[in-house]
Amino acid sequence: MENVFPHGSRCGILDAETVIQIGICGNTKMKKYAMPVIMLAVFETIAITLWLTKGNLFYLFNFSYIGLSISLGVFLFIKQYKHARRIVQLLVGLYMLVYLGLICRENMQIEGFWYYLFTGVFEAATIHYAVAKIFGPLIFGRGWCGYACWTAMVLDLLPYKVPKQPRKKLEWIRYITFAASLIFVAALFLAKVGNIERIMFWAFIAGNVLYYAAGIMLAYVFKDNRAFCKYICPITVFLKPMSYFSLLRIKCDKEKCISCGKCKRVCPMNVDVTDNSRKRENGTECILCMECVKNCPKSAL
Repeated sequence: MENVFPHGSRCGILDAETVIQIGICGNTKMKKYAMPVIMLAVFETIAITLWLTKGNLFYLFNFSYIGLSISLGVFLFIKQYKHARRIVQLLVGLYMLVYLGLICRENMQIEGFWYYLFTGVFEAATIHYAVAKIFGPLIFGRGWCGYACWTAMVLDLLPYKVPKQPRKKLEWIRYITFAASLIFVAALFLAKVGNIERIMFWAFIAGNVLYYAAGIMLAYVFKDNRAFCKYICPITVFLKPMSYFSLLRIKCDKEKCISCGKCKRVCPMNVDVTDNSRKRENGTECILCMECVKNCPKSAL
């Protein structure tokens, strides 16, 4: 093809190979940033749907804010900013704990879910649980635990980010706390206690104090920041079954993997991410914290 630029100019018509290379480069960059766009789109869809169906502008603000926060975190992770997940935890965790919980006086813990469920109202905690903890995990697994939980937001500040001891066989305790929360709220309704909404607010305060106290104590006893999540947290009873089918999962490129075991050593939840099957060890415990991805020496994850 003839060069249409003046003689001696460094510019010219790009050959086919160069054009293809530029196209591939552009497509690679687009794919690289696809995830934050997809996450934002998912949450915006939820936000608009709830706004229109419930006729409440709050839902548009609420889920748009959460979607923007998560998308920002994913974007920062792609840019290799080491505090990306911490920023999301603070943005979402403090919003739910301080604004929704303390200022709006909504019990966003499991007792609040039971309360709204028993009253037959699809609002506040029931919507939150449906999106984040019951149906949401089909898409993003236990991402809630890694990026939005206000209990874990504090526990992740403790010194035992990598478990110092083998995992204990204490998961059965979570079913006791799950049942206790259900029995507590059911008893209030059966006894026809008055002013349950006020009780729910104080249950939110007391519950958080107990959760933080238990979480911090267990972290130091087991030398594991996430001991509370593994053994006590009742929310995992909802999260684990759906997370088994999660679309977003950490997968291992077997051709790149050198079986150094570093991913297992840095995982706060003791997940065997080198096994790509859904039945991998502690597979439904993965919180998508990406510590394994960041620490893999061969970029195999």
